[in-house]
Amino acid sequence: MKQLLFFASSLMILIACQNANTNNQSSSDSTSANTNSADSGWISLFDGTSLKGWHTYGKPAPGNAWNVDSNSIHLQSATRNGYQTSGGGDLVTDSAFGNYDLKLEWKISKKGNSGIIFYVNEDTTKYKETWNTGMEMQVCDKDSNEDAHSFKHEAGDLYDLIPSTVMSAKGFNEWNKVEIISNNGKLDLFLNGVHVISTMIWDDKWKQLIAGSKFKDMPNFGTFTTGHIALQDHGDEVWYKNIMLKKL
Repeated sequence: MKQLLFFASSLMILIACQNANTNNQSSSDSTSANTNSADSGWISLFDGTSLKGWHTYGKPAPGNAWNVDSNSIHLQSATRNGYQTSGGGDLVTDSAFGNYDLKLEWKISKKGNSGIIFYVNEDTTKYKETWNTGMEMQVCDKDSNEDAHSFKHEAGDLYDLIPSTVMSAKGFNEWNKVEIISNNGKLDLFLNGVHVISTMIWDDKWKQLIAGSKFKDMPNFGTFTTGHIALQDHGDEVWYKNIMLKKL
């Protein structure tokens, strides 16, 4: 009887040890996964609740036409001020970036126009607009915007420079996923998972592209290797969300 009790007691201790080891292993695996996620290098440029980290181009804070709506950055375009919105203006990151992988989502109102502008130099004593220095991935209603069927001006195009290989944009009020990878002079643009643009920038061919574009009389357009990221106010309602960046 004593031997039986001793055996049962030993068996219970062995099972408890095995459970403890399993729990410790699970905890270790969980910690490892969290660490890998934290160390992935991706940073959020938009916290989903505020415009912290952003301001209107040339101003200390965002214009009051920019707000947060359902976890997205939203431009309310009630009143026009020229081609832009009263109280709007292009929204730019406080920080400037060099080589990076940028991911975000956008949706546009019917007939709407906007853009993602990058490598923006914010010296407003020299450059009145973000697009005086920064290049733009076009954002617009692919069906009914005035630029919708203009060569090099369609959604996904590198505006007025390079047309997309294929139209992959969704319709107005639908979310589109963008990825912009710029690394040591190689630029790749993706729209809804489709690789729509691949080019080198800052080389002689790039200079020739600019010389044949509307930017030809802007001497420093497309020349900066570090700059701000801008969300364009073109006077139309637009939303942006899930804005993530990884430095390369």
